[in-house]
This record gives sequence, structure tokens and C-alpha cells, in this order.
Amino acid sequence: MTGWQKISASMLFAFAAGVSAATPPTASPASSTEAKTADTLTADEVRLYALDCGRIDESSFGGYSDTGEYDGKPRTLSAPCFVIRHPKGVLIWDTGLGDKYAAAKGGVDDAGTHLSVSVRLVDQLKAIGLTPAGVNYVAFSHLHADHTGNANLFGRATFLMNSKEIAWASATPTPLGVDPATFSTYESASKQMIERDYDVFGDGRVLILKAPGHTPGHQVLLLRLKKAGAVVLSGDLYHARESRQFRRVPAFNDSRADTLAYMDRIETIVRNLHARFVIQHDPADFAALPKFPAYLN
Repeated sequence: MTGWQKISASMLFAFAAGVSAATPPTASPASSTEAKTADTLTADEVRLYALDCGRIDESSFGGYSDTGEYDGKPRTLSAPCFVIRHPKGVLIWDTGLGDKYAAAKGGVDDAGTHLSVSVRLVDQLKAIGLTPAGVNYVAFSHLHADHTGNANLFGRATFLMNSKEIAWASATPTPLGVDPATFSTYESASKQMIERDYDVFGDGRVLILKAPGHTPGHQVLLLRLKKAGAVVLSGDLYHARESRQFRRVPAFNDSRADTLAYMDRIETIVRNLHARFVIQHDPADFAALPKFPAYLN
């Protein structure tokens, strides 16, 4: 996985449908402790930390394919958060189920789904010398509640919000699976609205790529790491390894056609960059990442 290092940002953008040329917002200053930790990064280093932000036990996985393969079959999903450390700041990608579930011993049952959180996000951040106030940017693959649960912790960060996604999630009636209360802080926070691909730090190493279909503004995250190579975090492009293998589309996706089209787009990028692809909700993919607080870089 070394070929990606020779691919310039301009070459990537040529097939990545045009990364937004908007200037990334200026990062807010971190505390002295957080700055000291960040100083351990070399100028050419980006780190990816995978945090356990919840577990989802489905009594029936049926809705995750509209062609019937999963009907009546149970499934466990991971609900991770990711911290990306870059010399210019810290990005949180997805925020999990929410630390509120950690207070419910044994978890919470909700219409055939069991939700649980074993360790709080704030405690995991502390383990790597961060507090919510030291996070510079927050971005989401999409705005379903299992990805936005801790969003309101980051009121001092800049929210990178997809304009189509926020319009959809703010509609009346509220779309299934969305809880606007979990990300209400974005309304008063600093924000950057994005519509296309977006280069978070302006150097081609942390890219948000549009991939609608699951929801109207669904996105994936592409990282270009010095040692580990290119890594793509899937959002909900897929929910399981066999869903990727057989291109299975959840019955509740916003657009079947867009889902399949953007599966094609992201898989082409993965092939061109020889990238590692991480299915965020697949427990085996999550477990294969370095065990926190270890990281990829």
C-alpha cells in the first residue's frame, strides 16, 4: 500500500469529482495540554484513532437489505467514533450513540433494537489528552442518531455540515432514524456548509467525499496516512462485509439508484488508491483497527 504516496492531490481530485475549493475554516486554539499532545505529531503525520462509541444489537437485520437475505436474522453492529489528528487540528468523524447510554446499565431496548455504550466518549478523549473543547472540527457521514449522539459536546468546534443532509434532517416530519436534538448545537456553533467533496485541512490528506444514497447527503471519509496508506471510512455505504460483497441496499435508504452509483464511485477510488476500506458498523472491521488508544498513521 505504497502507490498512493506518489499520487498528487491534483490527480486524486481529477477522478474525485472536484473537491470543494472553499478555504477550510481556521482551527480554534487548543488548551496548552492539548497543544502539547498535538506537538508530538510530525509535520507530515496524520493519525486515525478508532473509539468505541456504542453497540447496536438488532433482533432482525431484515431492513438492511431490500432483497430479503437478512429477514429474521439477528445482527450486532458497532457504532464507532473516529478522531483524526492532523498538524493543523483535530477532527471528530461521527459521534456514536451518545454518552447518555453509558448511564443505562445494561443498555436500552427500543423496538427490537438494543443500544448500549460501555465507555464514554469524553473518557476516551481524555485518554489521548483531549477534551471536547480541544476538538476543532466535527463532521458526520450522515445524520442518523447513531452517528450524532455526542455531537452537542462539541459546541466550540466548527461543524462541517452537508447542506443537503441538514435540509433533509431538518424536514417536518422528522425522517426516521434522525434525532435533531442530538446535534442541535450546530445551530449556534461555527459552521461550514459543504455540498461536494471537501478537503478539511487543505492538503489532500483528510477528504470528505460525497456518497449520497443512504441519505441525501451521505458522505465517506478518505485519509492518506504516511505509513498505513490510504484509508476510507465507510459511513453507512455498507453495514456488513457481505453487504459490500453483494452490493446489498437497505430497504430504508433514500435512493437505491444513488446508493449503487456511489458504491461504484467509492470502490473505484478505493481501487485507484489501493486503500484500506473500513465498514464502520461491521464489528470485525472495527476490531481490526488498532485497539484504542493505539492508532494508524
